[in-house]
Amino acid sequence: MEKDADGFYAPAAAGAEKKEEPAAEDLDSAATDLIKSSFEVSVTLADQQADPNSPLFSAKTFEQLGLHADLLKGIYDMGFSKPSKIQERALPLLLSNPPTNMIGQSQSGTGKTAAFVLTMLSRIDFTQHKTQALCLAPSRELARQIMSVVVAMGKFTPVQTEYAIKDNLPKGASRVSAHIVVGTPGTMTDLIRRKVIDTSEVKVFVLDEADNMLDQDGLGDQTLRVKNMLPRTGVQIILFSATFPDHVRSFASKFAPNANKIELKKNELTVDNIHQFYLDCKSEEQKFTALTQCYELLTVGQSIIFCQHRHTADQIAQRMTAQGHKVASLHGAKDASERDAIIDSFREGREKVLITTNVIARGIDILQVNMVVNYDLPLLNERDNWGNKADSRPDIETYIHRIGRTGRFGRNGTSINFVHNKQTWDHMAEIERATGKKIERIDTDNLDTMEQQMKRALK
Repeated sequence: MEKDADGFYAPAAAGAEKKEEPAAEDLDSAATDLIKSSFEVSVTLADQQADPNSPLFSAKTFEQLGLHADLLKGIYDMGFSKPSKIQERALPLLLSNPPTNMIGQSQSGTGKTAAFVLTMLSRIDFTQHKTQALCLAPSRELARQIMSVVVAMGKFTPVQTEYAIKDNLPKGASRVSAHIVVGTPGTMTDLIRRKVIDTSEVKVFVLDEADNMLDQDGLGDQTLRVKNMLPRTGVQIILFSATFPDHVRSFASKFAPNANKIELKKNELTVDNIHQFYLDCKSEEQKFTALTQCYELLTVGQSIIFCQHRHTADQIAQRMTAQGHKVASLHGAKDASERDAIIDSFREGREKVLITTNVIARGIDILQVNMVVNYDLPLLNERDNWGNKADSRPDIETYIHRIGRTGRFGRNGTSINFVHNKQTWDHMAEIERATGKKIERIDTDNLDTMEQQMKRALK
């Protein structure tokens, strides 16, 4: 087969669509009580001759999936009692034989990770000490989180795992034979090229936060290189994300040809249980003043403060620390061991306030986070026809991902946007229009009123 202009080997096929009526969902998580959520799931089958109403395409219990007893034991040990709404439709399709590709779009906190991890573990032949599943994530923080699910779910199996993230491979390792390798695109590409990882027996290839991984302005080239170093046939490709912008959607269909597709209606991607505010500041300096005034509220639970640039994150952290506030900063310029220590400390609750860039905007699950602050609104890095940086527009998908770090698994959450001039006001208004969700103003002139409004939202 010849590659097309995008570097792919195979065309995609159209499918037959079936929609479910909105249903109350019982969503289990290892660390939460049962909660209710509702949304409309759209299923498109690659096999147009298949009956979408067949019970083969839905599972109300994990037992119905025909899983090995050791995997069932791991699932129940994690605290899951039955599949979430997305899992009950996705897992029968993911686990069916012969394996079929999948493109899945679902809100944060609906069980996507458990679905693709269970698929990887189910496809492995544990008697073969060869790499059989690869999973790529956009950041080391998300790769480490995914690995924690692999280890927990595979607790009662003989699964062997390894990272393909910077500075995490055993020193002097010339060959990796772990069944499952989880990593980031650049390191994974390098290890495959150097034949440290042998891909000849790979059966499953997963992309988490797939829209980010396939975006040609981001990690798309490296991700495509990994795919093109895998066997031409026999690899099940699984793409999952909370958002799929239109310009990535067609690219995804080429990357995972003839895929079954499961997705939510687009207007249900912003979680309703997140109360969105904006602080109306008069200047860049007042943004910092308002942030320090909010410190006590930021530490009611845990908070993540997002900045556009690394130097802004470090500067804010230094100034807040100098004022006696306890905060940590995290971004891609820090070395690997420091990044791991910071996110682990935050995950365990030893740090209450984390100032960061988009490095943890996607997929990170920390249940205690009840407030997200957009100190800087996320922007698209657009360039004009001559390659010069043009005026940026707000990055709607990243905004949805950022605020989705709070309100996990149906909990209530709060997000606060900082606005300080006409441009940031216009950006926020565009986000409000795009998401269809009201963003409520908080007056920064009156500290008491500001605190009262925010405290009400945190209850």
